[in-house]
Amino acid sequence: MYRARTADLTRVFSRLAAWLALLAVLCSCASRAATVGERPLSAALPVVTVMVPLHFPNPPESSLLRSIEEMTGTRLEIEWVRDEIYADKVSTAFTTNSLKKATFVKYTDYIVMKNAIRSGAFWEIGPYLDEFPNLRNLDADILKQTTVDGKVYGLYTERPSSRQGVILRQDWLDNLNLEKPGTIDELYETMRQFAYGDPDRNGKNDTIGLTDRDDLVFGAFKTLGSYFGVPNGWSVEGTKLVPEFESPRYMDTLNFMKKLYDERIVNSDFAVTSKDVQRNLLIQGKAGVYIGSMSDVQRLAGEAKAVNPKAEFTLVNRIAGPEGYRVWSIPNFNGLFLFSKTAIKTEDELKQVLRFFDRTMDADVANLMKYGVEGRHYELRDGKVYLPEETSQMRVNEIASLYTLMIADLGNPNLLKVAQQGTLPELADRLIEDNEKFVVRDPTIDLESPTYDERGTELSKIVSDASYNYIIGQIDEEGFRKEIDRWKRSGGSQIIREYEQAYFGTAK
Repeated sequence: MYRARTADLTRVFSRLAAWLALLAVLCSCASRAATVGERPLSAALPVVTVMVPLHFPNPPESSLLRSIEEMTGTRLEIEWVRDEIYADKVSTAFTTNSLKKATFVKYTDYIVMKNAIRSGAFWEIGPYLDEFPNLRNLDADILKQTTVDGKVYGLYTERPSSRQGVILRQDWLDNLNLEKPGTIDELYETMRQFAYGDPDRNGKNDTIGLTDRDDLVFGAFKTLGSYFGVPNGWSVEGTKLVPEFESPRYMDTLNFMKKLYDERIVNSDFAVTSKDVQRNLLIQGKAGVYIGSMSDVQRLAGEAKAVNPKAEFTLVNRIAGPEGYRVWSIPNFNGLFLFSKTAIKTEDELKQVLRFFDRTMDADVANLMKYGVEGRHYELRDGKVYLPEETSQMRVNEIASLYTLMIADLGNPNLLKVAQQGTLPELADRLIEDNEKFVVRDPTIDLESPTYDERGTELSKIVSDASYNYIIGQIDEEGFRKEIDRWKRSGGSQIIREYEQAYFGTAK
């Protein structure tokens, strides 16, 4: 009797367990169905894979990326690559056929990619732009700057003509009773005092004036060259095009840098210093001047204040030289998103990716990517954006990296305007706008030189190595001239001829 009842109870519990298991499955399915109703499963969304450089310590806040996915109806797979290794990463991805659907290519690397574009590795997107409400209104002049053989292959990330200027420690100026520098001589004296005048008032000889890195373009050298009057890339002299490093002003800049090096005003290992190390010297209070993009001031000041809450920064963009105010300019794009034919197999798939970028220019997405979330990252008053100083570091940590994904933002009418507030970022924006009054443009920017496209990087290394070696005293001026002659023999003369033919042929 007892065994029979036990068996009956066992069967009852077994059936109950089975029903409970079935109920759990049904509830699970209902739950998934509800999720599908609220937002389509990510597997059903078009996937947009992207590779971009990471200029900041961390990628954007993940909740912001999820919001962008929801707004654009896409599933994003973004590979964030540290800026210092980005060019090598793009090169490796190209040679291994592992590019993303959309790969950002810096302007300086785009030149190298032109032969790959001509070989058919990337989609020509020009014929599709009119199908999209925002892309059809991209700036025609900037698109022309990006073309290869007259065809449009990339979506440009728009940048001001020149963001270059001087970031320096305001508290060190105050400690030494110095005004902001306004001439090359005053800039030199400021850096010298920062190196030898005990600007941090700690009683030690432990500071330098200028922090620099192994980059003659986006480091200090090219901007200093602008102040001295060096042409931007090339100068037009009669019926000749002359490369910038044959200008007497280039030698003036070399001698100025050599003076800083010999007097130990610049970090002695600048020729092999990475951008991270360069920045860290400023952040840690070891150097007082950083010459480069003024847009970097918000991040640099924020990180420096975390080390020393008393650190104060300011900006200067007008440094007068022998020819007055001058600053070199980039093209109005600093890079392009190219679309790999290996990663994108069909025309419909290409249109999905283009549709995503078109959608990012709409007001809701564009303002989220630029400013973040209202009430958290910024305030909105009378239709203008206010950027509170107390949220500046949060903006760096959570939204600053999103800027790399934005295309054509300067010309996007859907973006809100920032109110003048006297903050460092707002000051940087005003001085960058002021740079437009005296920028020096590269006359070859729209020209084609097959030899430069094929061998430009290799030949440029001859000049950069010679420049570094002159500054650190490994060669003299005669040795530098010999290296320039080697540049010419190795293909430089052919580049000159091709640019002259393109420039003067077009002029006629």
